Amino acid sequence: MLKKIILAVIFIAIGIFIGKYFIGTSHEAVMPSPNSLYKSSANAGEGSLKRAFEGSILEVKDGDLIMDAVKKAVPGDLIRVFPGTYKETVYVDKDDISFQGIIKEGKWPLLDGEKELNDAFLYSGNGIQIENFKIINYKGNGIMGQAGNNFVLRNNWIIDAGVYGIFPQFGKNGLIEHNVLTGIEDAAIYVGMCDHIDVLNNEVFGNVAGIEIENSRHCLVENNLAYDNTGGILAFITPGLPIKTTFDVIIRNNFVTKNNHENFGAPGSIVSGIPSGTGILVMAADDVVIENNIISGNDNAGIIITDFANGGAEASNDPDSDPNPDRVTILDNFMIDNGNNPVGELKALMMTNLSTKGPDILAIGGGEGSTIRDIERYRTWGLGSFGIPEINDTKEIKTLLLEKPAEPRDISKEDLGEMIYYGICSGCHAFDIRLIGVPTNVIQMIYKDNPQGIVDYINHPKNLREDYPEMPPQDYLSQEAKMAVAEYILALKK
Repeated sequence: MLKKIILAVIFIAIGIFIGKYFIGTSHEAVMPSPNSLYKSSANAGEGSLKRAFEGSILEVKDGDLIMDAVKKAVPGDLIRVFPGTYKETVYVDKDDISFQGIIKEGKWPLLDGEKELNDAFLYSGNGIQIENFKIINYKGNGIMGQAGNNFVLRNNWIIDAGVYGIFPQFGKNGLIEHNVLTGIEDAAIYVGMCDHIDVLNNEVFGNVAGIEIENSRHCLVENNLAYDNTGGILAFITPGLPIKTTFDVIIRNNFVTKNNHENFGAPGSIVSGIPSGTGILVMAADDVVIENNIISGNDNAGIIITDFANGGAEASNDPDSDPNPDRVTILDNFMIDNGNNPVGELKALMMTNLSTKGPDILAIGGGEGSTIRDIERYRTWGLGSFGIPEINDTKEIKTLLLEKPAEPRDISKEDLGEMIYYGICSGCHAFDIRLIGVPTNVIQMIYKDNPQGIVDYINHPKNLREDYPEMPPQDYLSQEAKMAVAEYILALKK
């Protein structure tokens, strides 16, 4: 009886959470003030994402192309998109452009890729803001950022948009809030090689990974609802990427419940190894705080803390990536009904303890300096080396955004190839381990001393391998940029 009462309280709380953060954000929005777009969350860093609107308003109506407005826009402009269906990729390489979907009588602006287009929004500019769009049926990404800083991605619905739903890559100082994402075959929200990012008040369900903090630093993941994914919230290092660390991540005040979805990730990719039933996964990341989350009904385990060898990344030989999770801090969390159906190695491990039930918290592999408060509250495995935390909570940390906007990147001709590789290529290509695309060292073998061959493939990719998805063309890049990144790839050592 007590267990039923507790579960009822959890789901009432989830209902309140959904009502407050998601139903409330989908209200009819008819011609809101331009300045409403330029106000970030109450938790945002002072001044870092706020600016007064001083530009022009460009309107896009059903039957128009959003890209026509982008071509006309200058920094500071607002592009308002009215309800209708838009079948295009919106590429933005200008700074300080904002996109505001107008919701009238329950109708939204809809971007439909019809499973022919790769990306809905693709931005490389700084100060990009995108809110109030529905995005469906793309092959690659709903919203992808390529080295753009100071971004706001808010109140978008992204459904069946391919590999990643929202994917800022190599960006600084960004806010991702009040979005709903489902049907994504890798990560619904994927923060890749970024710094100073807040991920707040999002709903992610029916994906392989709900929220993924990968090779990123200074990230706050708070007040999100992650359910019915294969894995709810992940913080980890992928070896073989240019950025080698993940640290200073706070995961707090989230609902992480019933993440028991079958894993439908691309075979051979890192996420394809996430066990179904995983609530929170920390792999090789350092200085991660897990606090005040409700973690329930995850059939494999509530929290897993692991190193490369036990987390499925042992194939890489990257001496610059520390394979162990250090200084993970577990504070007060409410955990119930986890581990009902452990799978694979965890199931075998539990059998050695004469148990068929998985733990609330599992630590396996290397790592040092980790702590947990009140360990007796939970069913645990492998936490014998964990100490007692020196902190009670993280309440004094309101945001991990910067106090001032990040400086725009100054890209010299000499740095062009490296910047494109970091901002675009490394989202799918690690050096010697499979992500989505072929490893970089394999590309080097195929195109040895032939940068023009890589340029030709960038312009007109062909799907030559059945076990890899088709690469989207990157022909929007200049000829100079394509040659620069081709030469950088061939010269890359690690």
